[in-house]
Amino acid sequence: MEDISRKRKEFFSHIPEFWPDLYNEEYALYDVKEEKKETIDEIRIATERIGHLFFKTVPLLQNLEDDVLLQLGFPASTLFFLKSSSPLNVPSVIARADLIVKEGKIKLLELNADTPTFIKETFFVNGKVCEHFGVQNPNEGCEGELKEAIEEAVSQSFRCLHKSGPPNIVFTSHEDDMEDFYTTKYLLDLSSLPAHYVSLQNLKIVIEDEKEITRGIYDSFYQKIDVLYRQTYPLEHLILDKDDSDEAVGEALMRLVNENKLSIINPSAAFLLQSKAVQALIWGLHETNHSFFTKEEHTWISTYFLPTYLDSAPFQEQEKAFVQKPAFGREGDTVEIYSEKGENKSQNPYHTYDEYLSVYQQYESLPVSNIQTIHGVKEARIMYGCFLVSGKASAIGIRAGGEITDNGAYFLPVAQN
Repeated sequence: MEDISRKRKEFFSHIPEFWPDLYNEEYALYDVKEEKKETIDEIRIATERIGHLFFKTVPLLQNLEDDVLLQLGFPASTLFFLKSSSPLNVPSVIARADLIVKEGKIKLLELNADTPTFIKETFFVNGKVCEHFGVQNPNEGCEGELKEAIEEAVSQSFRCLHKSGPPNIVFTSHEDDMEDFYTTKYLLDLSSLPAHYVSLQNLKIVIEDEKEITRGIYDSFYQKIDVLYRQTYPLEHLILDKDDSDEAVGEALMRLVNENKLSIINPSAAFLLQSKAVQALIWGLHETNHSFFTKEEHTWISTYFLPTYLDSAPFQEQEKAFVQKPAFGREGDTVEIYSEKGENKSQNPYHTYDEYLSVYQQYESLPVSNIQTIHGVKEARIMYGCFLVSGKASAIGIRAGGEITDNGAYFLPVAQN
């Protein structure tokens, strides 16, 4: 295994601004899993159909009464923001569908519509690995599509402000989080925009007009920001932010967007779709054969969706295994798996999102594959991620880990044969 470890270290050392190791553990595998072109094509078809179903629900969600949105788990402080119009042609610029692909079937686990990561791995690093191993990269050409989508989204976002002069475009993240920082920098560098990076802690929000400065969000040079690209910073975290004076700066930022004084990417519609309760809503409309969806769309839901509800009773009554997960949550945090008898079979050790509404989804096991690690060949469960870039299916990647895919899961490059 020393040979694999040495080769891996040497290979990844030539990929700049990447994180082959996370938390002092192996993350990016010196390995590649080959998939048939037919499977890759089916994943992309499924992802576009899933994206269409979610995107179609945005106007429906925006017209729901406040008490219904609260029942779907949206924080009360965001309700005014959720109904704001989007300057973009699509609800989300970059979204990612997490999928189970096995036995010729594809099932959706969840759609990460607002702040998905795993971007540089799939759009850039995957190609380097495929080139190294002499296999075909299924994501060839996706980087160009991503670049165009980012540039067009920023352009649309600035135009909606009806301002003259050059825009002040800022990409932001937690600077001390390596994955977030390099993901954000990758998107910034990929675009040819006249933009710059400012860490979240260096952004300044002016809540009320002052003598020499007006309401807005400012960069570290105290220049007012027009477009804020926050790829890795979730809005459910933003709303909890307060400044040194205990002012709710997250809510203030949302009001700036609502008043068309600032544009953010992804827009508010992406946050609407981020709640896993939306999946339960779509499933509920399908179960009642609601006319909101066409016959063809109902077929897509039955094909790709797992039964999902806001309580566990349907599964307990039918003695079916299910998964409990928070409406807003990431990296498997606060996820629990229950058996047919309602017994807790497996759970993530972290419970960061306990305060959020839970959704309950029919359990479907992830497929198993052998992976090459620096400690030898291991058996792992694999989950596929396929990105939606401005509504179009794009780069595909694989996470390999345990029964619950968490932040300890590996990045497994994928090839097409």
